[in-house]
Amino acid sequence: MKCEEIRDLMLDAAAGVGEAGPVMNEHLRACPACASKLDEMRKTMALLDEWQVPEPSPYFDTRLQARLREEAARPRAAWLQWLRAPALALSFALMMVVAGGVSFFTTRTAKPAAVQVEPGTAVGDLEQLDQNHDLYADFDVLDDLQVDQSQPDANLNP
Repeated sequence: MKCEEIRDLMLDAAAGVGEAGPVMNEHLRACPACASKLDEMRKTMALLDEWQVPEPSPYFDTRLQARLREEAARPRAAWLQWLRAPALALSFALMMVVAGGVSFFTTRTAKPAAVQVEPGTAVGDLEQLDQNHDLYADFDVLDDLQVDQSQPDANLNP
């Protein structure tokens, strides 16, 4: 057996509920880690068997019964019971309306006017690159054409 399977059976063996089978005993002889774990569990169970539960106060039951009678005799405000659920629902609905209004009006604020940027400046050049990215991406084709034009004799004379 594997150690994981033995550990599942160890708690019962340590508590004395079940007996260790021959397969478990054989594994415990061969595996010192599992044997020490079982020994530790048996010591823990022995300590738990020695532990004494503290006794409750002799007047505990009497005071508990008196408190239960007081709570049962206490008058309840019945009109609050039917008012509580609608008040909570109304407050939740109001909160949702306010949140929706805030969201609606914050997204509808006027956008600032576009700042005029002078061409030839760094910011202007960057904006031109962003706006005309597709055009500038095709400049590789123009570079190829310039190489062909630099050799006019090869293009004109067959």
